[in-house]
Amino acid sequence: MAFPSAPSTLWSVSLLTLLFAAAVHSNITEEDDPMQPVTNDEMVSVGGTVTLTCRVAESDNSSLQWSNTAQQTLYFGEKRALRDNRIQLHFSSATELSIDIGEVQLSDEGEYTCSLFTMPVRTARATVTVLGVPGRPQISGFENAVPEGGTVTLTCTSTGSKPAASLHWYRGDQELKGHTELVESVPDEVTSNVSSKLTLEVSRGDDNDIITCAVDHPSLTPGVMKTQMPLRVLYSPDVQILPESNLPREGEKFYLQCLGNGNPEPAEYKWDKKDEVLPPQAKVDGAYLRFESLNKSDNGVYLCYADNGIGNSQGEYTLLVQDPTAMSTSSGVDHAVIGGVVAVIVFILLCLLIVLGRYLIRHKVFVMAYKPGHDRMAARQGFEPVSVFVSNCD
Repeated sequence: MAFPSAPSTLWSVSLLTLLFAAAVHSNITEEDDPMQPVTNDEMVSVGGTVTLTCRVAESDNSSLQWSNTAQQTLYFGEKRALRDNRIQLHFSSATELSIDIGEVQLSDEGEYTCSLFTMPVRTARATVTVLGVPGRPQISGFENAVPEGGTVTLTCTSTGSKPAASLHWYRGDQELKGHTELVESVPDEVTSNVSSKLTLEVSRGDDNDIITCAVDHPSLTPGVMKTQMPLRVLYSPDVQILPESNLPREGEKFYLQCLGNGNPEPAEYKWDKKDEVLPPQAKVDGAYLRFESLNKSDNGVYLCYADNGIGNSQGEYTLLVQDPTAMSTSSGVDHAVIGGVVAVIVFILLCLLIVLGRYLIRHKVFVMAYKPGHDRMAARQGFEPVSVFVSNCD
């Protein structure tokens, strides 16, 4: 077995030691060199402005320089090197060079270099990430109203995002789950189109609910970019009959109104009387049944049928004609309240009179008038003198 000669081994060890020392020295210099430029990575949205800043702790009056991704010089100290009006000087000093790049485009993304022209040249790099702002979401699937009990599939699409945006669905303030999302890359571009599908089973209570599709992306404030649409649900009417008054009196005019709450509103109404035909004096006027002069023979259960093309339903009302002198329950209550108030007032007055009478009797208060001619002053004034004598005997 052959072993390396001593001189060869010693030479190899010396070479390794020299490389290690150089590496250590290089690291120390890189970290502790006060003239080493320092930069920061930046993130900006398309159309925005990004500021690139390069600093050194100490300067020997050497110039700082910024170069773009193609290694074209943008600024050398305070001097513009590239004729691009989007790039402007932000700040320049012996230890700092800052530039602004406005109206940022996707093509501006990449690695920018800051150089300090010393011997040797010192450099630092800053990576600019450009965010593609997603387009406002578009919702499809609302073109036609949906019958209650059916399902509707809604699609939300947002284009031009980088990185790909996320889409979220809401009904009112409640987020909806269970939707599927598809991301498609745009050919020959770095942006993506995102779409999301949501399937809902609807009921009449969902009619006019606001459905929202919102875009979530680093370039946007949460909840700012969204599209809202009302959900339209078709359902058969709920029928209710309302009387003109709660006290139909004999001999008076009167009507019943049929209300059909449906979507769409009922287009057809039909009136009938349960187990009988409609009275001759009852006239059908669409959603109204009018009586020119009520009669007790009009008593009975009246039916209204409403149809809106989606379905039909009926409501009923029991008519009970009262005597012409009948008073409503509310009037009776009002009179009772007034009578009660008057009775309380009379009772209080009687109590006051009784207390006052007992007080006068207990203190024996007497008022007596003097005869004429007893007082000179009263005589001068043309009055007869009056004397009051009070005796208080317990």
